[in-house]
Amino acid sequence: MLMSRRRLIQAGMVVAPGLTATQAAQAAVGPERLREESQPLPPLTFLDAEGRERSPADFAGQGLVLNLWATWCPPCVAEMPALAKLAAALAGERIAVLPLSSDRGGKPVVEAFYQRVGLSGLGIWLDPRGNAARALGARGLPTTVIVDRNGQERARLEGDAAWDTPAMIEAVRRLVGPLPAADRTTRI
Repeated sequence: MLMSRRRLIQAGMVVAPGLTATQAAQAAVGPERLREESQPLPPLTFLDAEGRERSPADFAGQGLVLNLWATWCPPCVAEMPALAKLAAALAGERIAVLPLSSDRGGKPVVEAFYQRVGLSGLGIWLDPRGNAARALGARGLPTTVIVDRNGQERARLEGDAAWDTPAMIEAVRRLVGPLPAADRTTRI
């Protein structure tokens, strides 16, 4: 549940001038909430925008930020702009941000949401039957899993976060691992 600016102040949280209560609440959720643990990623599948089955193996050699979300989930909706900014910040680093929507309406629902909110830079990825969420053992939405370039789960965060803060972007880079030397030399 989102807190008002007044309640955040009463709870002892500093609210920077110019920040909305939502932004202030998200700013309090940074890398310290990432539960770091290296373990094999379980087999899981999800759908792309065209309905084709995909898996993390389709992104071999890339880092992944798998975000389980839905358009009807207020904390999920609150963090989507930050995930879009994270995707933009990491675009040239072979780190893919994959928001896996659990909306049963599929692509049309996600597309309409992206247009309504003005989101760009995030692909449409679907988990309408919850297969990926079950495989990952997610206890709720949003849940975000960070996968390194070798396909290992390195960390997860339950709940929304300020994914676009410098500290969070650096945490994702660190957890995913460096770009292979061959990819660094060809980057613009």
